[in-house]
Amino acid sequence: MKRWTLLASVFSLCALLAAGCSTLDAQQREWIFQPSDRSWGNTASMTQGMEDVWIDFQSSLTGEPARLHGLWLGGAPETTDTPVMLYLHGARYNVAGSAPRIQRMHELGFSVLAIDYRGFGKSSKGLPSEESAREDARAAWTWLAARHPKQHRYIFGHSLGGAIGIDLAAHVNDESGTIVESTFSSIADVVASFKWGWLPLGPFITQRFEAIDKVKDIGAPLLVVHGTADSLINPTLGRKLYDAATVPKLFVLVEGGSHHNTNSVGETQYRSALTQLFRMKPENMVASNAGVPRPTPKLAPPAGGALTPQDVSGKVLPPVPAAI
Repeated sequence: MKRWTLLASVFSLCALLAAGCSTLDAQQREWIFQPSDRSWGNTASMTQGMEDVWIDFQSSLTGEPARLHGLWLGGAPETTDTPVMLYLHGARYNVAGSAPRIQRMHELGFSVLAIDYRGFGKSSKGLPSEESAREDARAAWTWLAARHPKQHRYIFGHSLGGAIGIDLAAHVNDESGTIVESTFSSIADVVASFKWGWLPLGPFITQRFEAIDKVKDIGAPLLVVHGTADSLINPTLGRKLYDAATVPKLFVLVEGGSHHNTNSVGETQYRSALTQLFRMKPENMVASNAGVPRPTPKLAPPAGGALTPQDVSGKVLPPVPAAI
């Protein structure tokens, strides 16, 4: 993903030079999503063992048929305690680029469905928008629920996918929990955290992704994970999102985690958090270097009641100021 510092300066230029609202909106969609059919690394190797999935639905936005391509990692659930996860990726790369993270979430005990939004990879062509990405996430959730109705179903979103995931969680009532990593409170807050954030760009932002408003409407436990070395999305934005949630929740700050590697650097903290918040069973989580067949993951019902804000070491976290 290109650094979003460019986004702030581009917004300022658009505020002065944009010929019209439609042009400004299209440019923002392009800059925020950076849609592509490209990945990075050896895609064939990274996605080994994952199955191609196709999700067809009628778009209420366009009135036309739409098709999403996805990757599935996991066998058929054997018991009602087997958790499944909808994985929502961030900007720029297609779903295959998230294969290492998908694999790690599988090793943490989930069967995973990961999708490309329209405009990415092999999904239907077109310039994605906040609304179309939300519709895609809901279509994928409906698909997952229809095929695994008795399983605990979780939502995971990385970066931009976290904001999409929060919106999904706010509109469904059958999720067992939501996990967001390296995610923000709103696009306006992201822009404000950049060098040119003092410019009055708020009124010109059309793709707002106001996750901080939606997070108040989710009804299942929330895990927010962020790395201290994330230079793209300031960790204070993840904490701000966490603070706005009213459900049982946990905030995990991974020391040294960047925007791209927090999932691997913080693997031990992830395991502890999943056990604490979602009561995942540690014996069903597989070490990434174990090289042995994975057992069927199992899950107890989510814990009820409120949790004291803390990291997984048990240390109570001090208040974190809002982003500048």
